[in-house]
Amino acid sequence: MKKLLVAAAISTTLLSPFAAHAQKIGVSMALFDDTFLTILRNGISDAGKKAGANVQIEDATNDVGKQLSQVQNMIAQKVDAIIVNPVDTDATPKITKMVTDAKIPLIYVNRKPVDFAKLPAGVAFVASDEKVSGTLQTQHVCKLLKGKGDVLVLMGELSNEAARTRTQDIEDVVKTKECSGLKIVDKREGKWSRTNAQDITTNWLSSGVKFDAIIANNDEMAIGAINALKAAKKWTPASIVAGIDATPDALASMKAGDLKVTVFQNAAGQGSGSVDAALKMIKKQPVDRFVNVPFELVTPENLTKYSGKN
Repeated sequence: MKKLLVAAAISTTLLSPFAAHAQKIGVSMALFDDTFLTILRNGISDAGKKAGANVQIEDATNDVGKQLSQVQNMIAQKVDAIIVNPVDTDATPKITKMVTDAKIPLIYVNRKPVDFAKLPAGVAFVASDEKVSGTLQTQHVCKLLKGKGDVLVLMGELSNEAARTRTQDIEDVVKTKECSGLKIVDKREGKWSRTNAQDITTNWLSSGVKFDAIIANNDEMAIGAINALKAAKKWTPASIVAGIDATPDALASMKAGDLKVTVFQNAAGQGSGSVDAALKMIKKQPVDRFVNVPFELVTPENLTKYSGKN
């Protein structure tokens, strides 16, 4: 009888390698205090609960050293997979090496690792293709300006691949035949922050810079620009400010007639996609190196479709 019980226990283990414990997934987020990343974090948390996984999420507070030490601790705890939303995308080669040396599946989410082209087996990236985000955004601004006008650009943190790519997208659209009448008058690093963007826009206004539109790398900075224009009594219903992410605040701003353009980046979808990729990799199932969650243009005309999505 004892032999039969042992055999039954062995066969159960073989059939379900996770029967002994819920999959443990360690998550290091660049920071908690960010609207978009909060939606992303909730997407990870919800997907983990739904899958019955034990998900431990930590805040790197925008500190690269802190994030590296969080990842080291997760490796020491022998988690089954690690999800990283990088503080600085240039620091990802260190993370990739540490985690792959420990033979733990690694998933980068939302921010593209600098070593993406060389990611080894067992590492994936879940995000939206940034080449599309700034392109959709700027093409629509170009359309609103009928191909001519002066634009100001608010950039995210330049240590971040998304900020660099979104800014490059703007420059690439301006070089196209249809939009060659657009001119970038100035670009400033607003570090994704509403407050920073408000200060930068206030400085532009007080220095008398002439412009027809402000293109921001994200919605928080776009809202900061709108706030500055309103505070300086320079806002009109025709003012053009564009963002990216389609956060709830951005959609509310658009509904109020303020924000003219945003691009839906499915934060919750990226969060659940990263958990899905982690679980597949734990089970040794194939996962694409890049799992694309598509961007979609949002304007006042199609706004209702996106309410409540992020």
